[in-house]
Amino acid sequence: MKQAISRKKFLKSILYIVPAIVLSDALLVERFFFETNEYYLKNSSKEKCAIKIVQISDLHIHQLNLGLKRVIKKIHELKPDLILFTGDAVDNKDNIHALKEFLQRLPKDVAKFSILGNWEYWGNIDLEELKQIYQSNNCTLLINESIVTIINKVKVRLTGIDDFVGGNANFSDAIKDDAIGNIHIVMNHCPQYNDTITQNKHRNIDLILSGHTHGGQVSLLGYVPFLPQGSGKYLKGWYEQNGVKMYISKGLGTSILPIRFGSRAEMAVFYF
Repeated sequence: MKQAISRKKFLKSILYIVPAIVLSDALLVERFFFETNEYYLKNSSKEKCAIKIVQISDLHIHQLNLGLKRVIKKIHELKPDLILFTGDAVDNKDNIHALKEFLQRLPKDVAKFSILGNWEYWGNIDLEELKQIYQSNNCTLLINESIVTIINKVKVRLTGIDDFVGGNANFSDAIKDDAIGNIHIVMNHCPQYNDTITQNKHRNIDLILSGHTHGGQVSLLGYVPFLPQGSGKYLKGWYEQNGVKMYISKGLGTSILPIRFGSRAEMAVFYF
């Protein structure tokens, strides 16, 4: 009898413990603890590379919380040559001050470039104010345009595409200046538009960096119940189409619901 009671208590406790663990993981662990995923391109290595690039995507910043302070610390440790923001940095006009504080704490001498995501439009962000905040923190906002910057004696061409869902994505306009770089990186928030980019005959692209999907944000044993409009056939990680490599970041923030499950936040690092 005692054994039966203890077994019953044990099973009952499991029913409480398991949901508590899942909830803690979804609300705390996967939101505020992030992966740092490092990738090596063009025969580079951690010890031997021309350029080190950090991609930050989908911050959806509300405040400078503990998780983002850890992101800042990690970026200082990595000592990147270039920081690229691939959209949805801020999703509410009332939170733009938090983005400003985040940018101010990043390495000041490191060049930074950014594009817009759908939430910069949907959140009624003053784009001129946003552009000024970026500029004051050594960050250039690119909207359907290219720029060539020299980093460690390497010409890097960066092309920034306007958002596919909220804005007016136009890759042809973005590359019409026909600038040339040793490395060409395209920043495009919604990965569905990558299908259009990779069909362009004049693309000459080494890498497309996207975000938007959050890796599904919630993944149940590999099943993703929802992906936002503009995701297309993409979820997370590496893809290749028409010889063009593309990386879809899971991002650092959350959208709609403040949870992540089965899709840990991430910061990606690329070595060229």
